[in-house]
Amino acid sequence: MTAPSKQPRLLIFVIAYYAESTLRWVLERIPTSIFQTYDCEVLVVDDASKDRTFEIGREYQANHPDIRMTVLRNEHNQGYGGNQKVGYAYALSEGFDFVAMVHGDGQYAPEELPRLMEPLHSGQADAVFGSRMMSRFGALKGGMPLYKYVGNKILTTVQNALLGTRLSEFHSGYRIYAVEALRRIPFHLNSNDFHFDTEIILQLLNSGGRIQELPIPTYYGDEISRVNGMKYAKDVVLATARNVLHRAGVLYQRRYDPISHGNQHYDLKLGYASSHSWALDAVPAGARVLDIGAGPGGIARELANKGCTTAVVDQHPPTETDPRIQVFVQNLDEPLRFNVRDYDHLLLLDVIEHLKDPERFLGELRQQFDYTPRKLVLTTPNVAFVVQRLMLLAGQFNYGKAGILDRTHTRLFTFRSLRHLLRDNGFRIKEIRGVPAPFPKVLGNGVLGQAALGANLALIRLSKTLFSYQIYVEAETTPDVSFVLEDSKEKGALRAQQLSKAQPKKRSKAKPRRTA
Repeated sequence: MTAPSKQPRLLIFVIAYYAESTLRWVLERIPTSIFQTYDCEVLVVDDASKDRTFEIGREYQANHPDIRMTVLRNEHNQGYGGNQKVGYAYALSEGFDFVAMVHGDGQYAPEELPRLMEPLHSGQADAVFGSRMMSRFGALKGGMPLYKYVGNKILTTVQNALLGTRLSEFHSGYRIYAVEALRRIPFHLNSNDFHFDTEIILQLLNSGGRIQELPIPTYYGDEISRVNGMKYAKDVVLATARNVLHRAGVLYQRRYDPISHGNQHYDLKLGYASSHSWALDAVPAGARVLDIGAGPGGIARELANKGCTTAVVDQHPPTETDPRIQVFVQNLDEPLRFNVRDYDHLLLLDVIEHLKDPERFLGELRQQFDYTPRKLVLTTPNVAFVVQRLMLLAGQFNYGKAGILDRTHTRLFTFRSLRHLLRDNGFRIKEIRGVPAPFPKVLGNGVLGQAALGANLALIRLSKTLFSYQIYVEAETTPDVSFVLEDSKEKGALRAQQLSKAQPKKRSKAKPRRTA
């Protein structure tokens, strides 16, 4: 006989604030079927209410010993977002698989829990939101005030446009999360205010979380709305705009950075004008390419698909093994252990800014060059980008996980300083141009993203030093003086030997002696 399958663990998290008149009613409405399908616990967290919310929760717990239940009370009010942090931290620390947030005021129907859990239980989603806007005018029929309905629609439209998403609403409080998805995002850094709900959506989107919406009935009763609508709208728009700038690498925001390890956050920028697109265009099919500082290996796979003989060098091996690609694992700050002479194209895409000593690295690389020219394609951030200048003007110097001020960057360059670096190390610069910010990566590769990209390209034509997000260079290699000296010695000795063999030996004529 096979052992019975383990039931998934579900935390039903009831967020409560001044809910003495509704809490018992909400708890009684939780369907019994949910306890049969899942290994459930009910968690009530009272956010320092000064009524009997906590006492009612404890009374319900005492009267229902068949239900595993925990009732907590925050001694100091944490706010709507802060109270959610408590519940999600509990779900993480206690090893639950899912956490469902139910409001203690009864605005969202607990009866819908079994249906909303289905996409999570089947592994089709990382988060499920109950949407009041999926049925036309359903929210209004359910008692939602007209100003809230219109405000929700406007805010959601703006957010979808900025993020390239198609959610029916960003502002529902009926949410269920896979705990593993919460583990990947720093939700503890979010606001304690009401726009916590927007920030956690942004975090899920940035981490690749799958969000599914299902329609729910809307109920508005006698609960007191504690949301300042205008302040909430401002906070939501600002949070979304900051995330757009964060994803563009312009203004790093730690809260929007998924929790990850290694170099997996360095993803490809293809399908529009970008450093990666231009680098791939610069390498002809069938070329022999060495991608130095290859990151996760996405560019190398694209090159292999073009029929190129491809090798990569990085301190982290590629995330996916590909038999077509040779791998050299090495820290580029250490003496080089790979040979470049087998390749005719060298890529240094967003690498030199990470090095402790780019001059030493390029000098050591040059020692391997001979008279056969190799094409170097190099990109690096432009620290003189207009946004960085404005941030400095405002007193901001904000290091982050990606972008121009990536916290792993040790050296930063302008167009002029990069030219000097390359020329001092014997590279003949053939082309140098400005790369626009990756707006399609942030805004989607649609009308909005392409419009922003086009505007940036137009500005670069006016001033590449000011409006370029990155610097793109194509250069040609030359050997260093030690190679030239040794080659001259070797070739000179060989030439001298050949000349001596080619010249006929002259016979010496003896002079007659003079006699007296």
